[in-house]
Amino acid sequence: MTPDPDTGPIPLVGRQPAPPSSRRGADVRTARPPVPAPPTAEPADDPATVEAPAAVAPATGEAPTTGAPATVEAPVPTSTTESIGAVLVPGARKSGRAGRDMVAAIGVGVGLGAVILVSLLVYRPAFLLVLGAAILVGIVELGRALEAGGARAPLAPVLVGAVAMLGLAWTRGTSGLVVGFLLTVLAVLLWRLGDGPEGYLRDASAGVLVAAYVPLLAGFAVLLLVPDDGAARVLLFIATVVGNDVGGFAAGVLFGKHPMAPSVSPKKSWEGMAGSVLACVLIATPVVTLALDAPWWGGVLFGAALAVTATIGDLGESLIKRDLGIKDMGNLLPGHGGIMDRLDSLLPSAAVAYLLLAWVAPV
Repeated sequence: MTPDPDTGPIPLVGRQPAPPSSRRGADVRTARPPVPAPPTAEPADDPATVEAPAAVAPATGEAPTTGAPATVEAPVPTSTTESIGAVLVPGARKSGRAGRDMVAAIGVGVGLGAVILVSLLVYRPAFLLVLGAAILVGIVELGRALEAGGARAPLAPVLVGAVAMLGLAWTRGTSGLVVGFLLTVLAVLLWRLGDGPEGYLRDASAGVLVAAYVPLLAGFAVLLLVPDDGAARVLLFIATVVGNDVGGFAAGVLFGKHPMAPSVSPKKSWEGMAGSVLACVLIATPVVTLALDAPWWGGVLFGAALAVTATIGDLGESLIKRDLGIKDMGNLLPGHGGIMDRLDSLLPSAAVAYLLLAWVAPV
């Protein structure tokens, strides 16, 4: 029987004898047997279940391959990206604390204000052309934005219906506006039938939303323009909404500490809302009393109401954009976004302005 090959010295658990003098110069570490585990130590677990200490990620930015799972942090916006929820969107505008490029925003705002002012003071019907162009662009922007959520609103009947609604509001008043809206809704429902039943309810509902949100509410601005003092009424309405933005911005930057709706619009604060109300009241009260010969309390009520509706309109559009995962409705206006990003607070305020002025300053 062939003996087993020599496998080396057998490790001893007890005390080790000194190595032979002939090997005194050798590296004794290679011949030293492993030290057994203490008697109280439990057997090692399965390597698959052992939780190793967290490893330090290498300088290349790769996740560690052993140890505790790496913590995933939210993306950090940079100068060329902006965070929408947990996603970084490329191409963000250079902005300050207010979230805008203020130089571009002020320049565009002054230009738009000049166009509106000239159209109202020189020839009132010219304001219809300015408003109509803005509404048509806003419809296209909103329709394209809704496509991000999978809804394809029939825009062709909405665009035609918008022109009809604004024209009927100018010539026939409130009844004309209502009839134009109802005909537009009917046209949207019939138009969508051509694409079949799949997604019909979703697309038709999106079309009705666009028709109600943009041209119907804009029709109330046309109703404000109809009376002989219509230019003053429209200027009062627009100036008050602008005061809401300016007052809210100034108070929010200087004093804002308590967020109003952090999940919808993180930069809006209750201190900014107070500034909006104050600015709107200070603008509306003298115009209502001097230009429209209405009581002073009517101006206070008008200013406070439009501060609320303008803020709700702004938050409402921000909620839609958050849901769709977009930053702006468009990029037509530098520093502002799209046309709809400027109409958001004006549209609901137009309806409230018309109703309040019909009460406190009837024609």
